[in-house]
Amino acid sequence: HRLESFARVVSINLVGSFNMLRLAAEAMAENTTDDGGERGVIINTASVAAFDGQIGQAAYAASKGGIVAMTLPLARELARQCIRVMTVAPGIMETPMLLGMPEDVQRALGETVPFPARLGKPEEFAALVGHIITNRYLNGEVIRLDGAIRMAAK
Repeated sequence: HRLESFARVVSINLVGSFNMLRLAAEAMAENTTDDGGERGVIINTASVAAFDGQIGQAAYAASKGGIVAMTLPLARELARQCIRVMTVAPGIMETPMLLGMPEDVQRALGETVPFPARLGKPEEFAALVGHIITNRYLNGEVIRLDGAIRMAAK
């Protein structure tokens, strides 16, 4: 592994996520509280690679693992400002990159998911985010959205 490549991935994925979170929290702290006493919710995106990183994913897994690791401490810190922090860790999803792959590759990837045996859909990710926003007791947690997949080493 090249240090420069590792540092770049961690800088983009982890430091970038932290920077956006801190800026969003700063702005949300100025909000008046709503009827439930909340000023906002920050939802980060990690990856199942944070838990099941594959060969060749050291930097990516470390960067997403950092997002997972900062979820609870930041939720505790921002609770004083009435801001919740959550993280979603998606599995194999229908992203533009994956949809650009041959259909047989997409199908094979989907078949590795225990149930439902397919790629995750953007609307499922959006529905989970919507639920996190409306369920005010969700705070400081990471939710895997992955059809129970556990990635193999390679």
